[in-house]
Amino acid sequence: MGRLEGKIAFITAAGQGIGRATAVAYLAEGARVHATDISARLMDELKDEHPAIETAVLDVRDSNAVRQAAARTGAVDVLFNCAGYVHAGTILDCDEEAWDRSFDINVKSMWRTAQAFLPAMLAAGGGSVINMSSCASSIKGAPNRAVYSATKAAVLGLTKSIAADFCERGIRCNAICPGTVDTPSLEERIRALAGDYQDNRSAFVARQKMGRLATAEEIAHLAVYLGSDESAFCTGGAYVIDGGWSL
Repeated sequence: MGRLEGKIAFITAAGQGIGRATAVAYLAEGARVHATDISARLMDELKDEHPAIETAVLDVRDSNAVRQAAARTGAVDVLFNCAGYVHAGTILDCDEEAWDRSFDINVKSMWRTAQAFLPAMLAAGGGSVINMSSCASSIKGAPNRAVYSATKAAVLGLTKSIAADFCERGIRCNAICPGTVDTPSLEERIRALAGDYQDNRSAFVARQKMGRLATAEEIAHLAVYLGSDESAFCTGGAYVIDGGWSL
């Protein structure tokens, strides 16, 4: 029997990277998985490879769409908020539009999903909310990640607030705080940088004291733990999984 046998999970940004790896891991552990992403192509590819996963297109910036998704899905045991966006630059490189976009995708999307899904979770007796944060937050300063770090610090505050408000009603809420993870998103950002590709990639690797990047599957293992009953006494936590970057 899998560690998530009989549980229902709803995952955002499940088209690639950590979200996709988590959807696949949850399925392998026995969960009924609702995977969503803004990309229809990526959802089709996930469905083709894993027909048992229920897929749907979802823009987490669309409040009506999020509410409709929650109504269709009903009560879930695990809500994994994985959608995110990485803006590069200092605060001087971030205009108001970029600031608002970053907070809308990285923080307000979690507010939307929590508001939409929590009532049914509470009525069913509880569940686990998992929010994707980062070591680049209130945990560690990172160069050229001004608004990104601000959003991820806000995610930690939101996580602790949900945990404190609903702990006695069966809701657990925790945050995952990765270091640098080898994902298609990271690959796109490296290729967008000026200079030599291999030098830029090596610079990301050099930040990790273990001398390598994390895999999406390694982060998914932590998401499985936080969604399972093995973590039943864990709430309000910021779980660092960063290869020693924050040391």
